[in-house]
Amino acid sequence: MTLTEEELITRAIAARETAYAPYSNYKVGCALTTGDGSVFEGANVENASYGLCVCAERSAIVAAVLAGHRNIASLVVVTQSSPPAAPCGICRQTINEFVDDPASLQIILVNVDGERRDISFHELFPFGFRGEHLT
Repeated sequence: MTLTEEELITRAIAARETAYAPYSNYKVGCALTTGDGSVFEGANVENASYGLCVCAERSAIVAAVLAGHRNIASLVVVTQSSPPAAPCGICRQTINEFVDDPASLQIILVNVDGERRDISFHELFPFGFRGEHLT
């Protein structure tokens, strides 16, 4: 199943509504597609011990990995910020692990008011640490 950008945004908005954010009240939703068109959603899940919080982007990526997928083809993040907020550093590194070509991945950042920013992952994370650096 191939989704349009608007359908993927709608899925990310719906995922955001499932967020568990009782401490910050800052809900984030994410939807991504993999190389074969599979779709995975995620939402942030907070914890009273703030360091244990899980971001929406990472929860969507974990769902994809658990289903056997290793390549992000597209990614949408929905926040309440204006302009729409970009993924945090930990999420950027996690995305970097599961994208074959950082320059080819376009990330769509949207907020609940409909503002939108499109950015390439390479522009967002130009010097990412990758597995080949370990050899």
